[in-house]
Amino acid sequence: MASQKIIRTIGVLTSGGDAPGMNAAIRAVVRSAISKGIRVRGIRKGYQGLLDQEIIDLTARDVSDTIQRGGTFLQTARCEEMRTEEGQQRAAAICKKYDLDGLVVIGGDGSFAGAQKLADLGVNTIGIPGTIDLDIACTDYTIGFDSAVNTAMQAIDKIRDTSTSHERCSIIEVMGRSAGFIAMWCGIANGAEHVLLPEDQEGFSVKQLIADIEEARLHGKKNYIIVNAEGIGGSMELAKKIEKATGMETRATVLGHMQRGGSPTTRDRVVASTMGALAVDLLAKGASQRIVAYKDGHYVDYDINEALAMKKTLPEYYFEVFRELAI
Repeated sequence: MASQKIIRTIGVLTSGGDAPGMNAAIRAVVRSAISKGIRVRGIRKGYQGLLDQEIIDLTARDVSDTIQRGGTFLQTARCEEMRTEEGQQRAAAICKKYDLDGLVVIGGDGSFAGAQKLADLGVNTIGIPGTIDLDIACTDYTIGFDSAVNTAMQAIDKIRDTSTSHERCSIIEVMGRSAGFIAMWCGIANGAEHVLLPEDQEGFSVKQLIADIEEARLHGKKNYIIVNAEGIGGSMELAKKIEKATGMETRATVLGHMQRGGSPTTRDRVVASTMGALAVDLLAKGASQRIVAYKDGHYVDYDINEALAMKKTLPEYYFEVFRELAI
């Protein structure tokens, strides 16, 4: 029986969109590894930094006072070159050059696609789901979602105040790419009158929306809140159509990247820390091609190919709850 390879040095990078809690995950990777006698190298600016060899040694002190900070101190970037076979082979060669016996990738599904390619080229790779979109199918939770949705909720509460004062219709566009989790959660949490979701595009009609607003006004409704998902978009144009058709002053607000920033919530710090520690445990045991996940109340791990093949949708019951409460 072949002996298990001893893990002496690992790398860690953050890739794709930043998310609150990524620093907590990096910190956990660094300190868990050091506690096991493993050296850690941080890779700046994601896969682009790997290709550019922006690689630094990380100590326990280097990650002090980072758990409460938003964003990622290692920084992140998109990298088109990692989508090419040549780029993937060069990245794998650089991992070997720097004696990386394992690589922890913190990011979303695009980041995991790169991790999958590196794993195929012999790099022991573990993925940690870090994205505010909550759109990774193998896990019930992704680092950053709780912080982002709370930021959006608080902003919508404030917009509701001014919308009430002016008897306006307000459209608030939240992030999430092609997934509607942030929009749906805010729709319920903020008591919105309507929520527009990528998962429900067939059921969306501007004509029906306008009819609903007019019906609400007949029943004495003084303001109207619409939460619009990024995957639907077009908030400014929709506001113009509503105002023209109803005569009700209508304003659109795109919350944008403020949802990515700010200090992570308790949940994001704890989940990120636990996932970071588990990633190191897996590498220390010789595992590769795994994605750390939180499923049915437990921290688990999946084969990267199996995880990327899974599909995720909004639970149908969310739609029922929203419809009942938005009467």
